[in-house]
Parts: sequence; C-alpha cells; structure tokens
Amino acid sequence: MEIFVNEKDIIEAADKGMDEFISVFTSAIYNQVGELNAESMAKLNADQITLLAYIILRDEVMDGGFVLLIHDGYGAFIFQNPFARMMRKWEINELASLVNKVHKSYSHHHELIERDYTDEEFMALYEQLPEFDDFDDVFVENEEEWTQAVACYIDEHIENFATIVKDE
Repeated sequence: MEIFVNEKDIIEAADKGMDEFISVFTSAIYNQVGELNAESMAKLNADQITLLAYIILRDEVMDGGFVLLIHDGYGAFIFQNPFARMMRKWEINELASLVNKVHKSYSHHHELIERDYTDEEFMALYEQLPEFDDFDDVFVENEEEWTQAVACYIDEHIENFATIVKDE
C-alpha cells in the first residue's frame, strides 16, 4: 500500500523535533490502513510495520512499562515477530538486545500478565514481577536516543515509509 506524505508537512514537523517528524509518518500510515490488524498489516512493508511497532512499544512502556505493554495485548506483536531483528537492521542494537532480554520474561509470564484484572490486581503485578522494573528503567533512560535513531532511519530511508508529495 502506498502511503503519501506532504513534503511541507515533513519540513514543518522536522523543525518541531523528532517526535513530530516521526508522527507525520505514523499518522499517514494509520490514516491509510485504519485499525492495525493482520489484514491491514499485510498491506504494509516491514519498515512501516516496524515503525508502528516501535511507537506502540515506546508509548506503552513510557506509560506503564513492559507489563502494561503485555497486558494491553501487544506482547505477541513485539516479541513473537521480528521486531528485535529489525531494530538490529536499523542499527539500534541496544534496543534489540533489550527486547530479546524482555522476551525471556515475556515467555515466562505473559499468560499471567494477559489475564483480566481489576485495577488493584493489575497494579499488584508490578510488585509480583519486579524483573520488569530494570527493563523499564533501561527503556526510559534510552528512549530519547532510540527515538532519535528511529527518526534518523526514517530520514535516511524515507522511500521505505512514504511517497513524498511535493507542492507545486
């Protein structure tokens, strides 16, 4: 599926910062495919899917850590797909290593984390699974650097993410 992005929007977003720059592409992808599911993902290329996976990972982990990411149903999307391999391809090796480490804990605990809970029961998971705390800390400490690396990868491989429409 071809994703179109206006050149003017890219330039304006880049002036505002890396998050806005990335958002131009993620918004364009979501606007084109709608809900992210197996059918819509089949229309995207590997880089587009990886970008969406990174944004989901970043937003979930920054909001509530890897436990929240897994509880919200994104564990399989991140850990049972080649996301870590793609991070290595994008030369974000430290994130790839972290994802591989978290994958081991995900494999051991995902059934427990994915259950339905009251808010109180869910919050207790953080105490029951302290191994995720260190992973969360590493992610938070490196998020800005990794997001910058994602923005650089997009900039250097822009044709993998969208067709740029120039104003005439």
